Amino acid sequence: MSDAPPPPVRTAHPLAVAWRTWILGALVPVYVLTTFVGTLARVDGDSMNPTLHTGDVLLLLKYPRWQRTWGLGGSYPRRGDLVVFKAPADSPYAYETVLGVRHRAYNIKRVLALPGDRVAIIDGHVTVNDHPLNEPYAGEGFVQDQPAQTVPVGAVWVMGDNRRLGESLDSRAYGPVALRDVAGPADLRLWPQPGLIPR
Repeated sequence: MSDAPPPPVRTAHPLAVAWRTWILGALVPVYVLTTFVGTLARVDGDSMNPTLHTGDVLLLLKYPRWQRTWGLGGSYPRRGDLVVFKAPADSPYAYETVLGVRHRAYNIKRVLALPGDRVAIIDGHVTVNDHPLNEPYAGEGFVQDQPAQTVPVGAVWVMGDNRRLGESLDSRAYGPVALRDVAGPADLRLWPQPGLIPR
């Protein structure tokens, strides 16, 4: 038998333990908040002019989506909401590459019709359930007429506020957007002009 002493037990340095605890203690709440409550969204492009401009920073609320998913009620989405959503896979701008990783791009548009609504564009004006929408937020521009269609269950009809021909790729091109792809509403601008965005 060997009389050699047992090897010493290695313990983590107290500062390393404190550092790991601090990082976990900071990251877990951030993850929970940004996944289930809200995060920031930055506007890039002209499709929401004159309401939004490139560089505007919005507060994207995620909890309304989870309320709906979990059957907790709420009135989300509402007609007139600005929503952030994954671009439909058949959209020409559906994918983008960031840091070498290809993923679905996010868009921001305005909800004009809800599930079950009948939407059409007649004489350049959007109608929902045979009533023209009052759209003080919409920019001037030519809007091509489209025949009426019913928004399916689990989807919304979205358009950009910039109505100049070719400025907004939206439901006129790719049809209704599935609610499962909608991250949430973003009706509050934080910068550069803080405040609620007009509906």
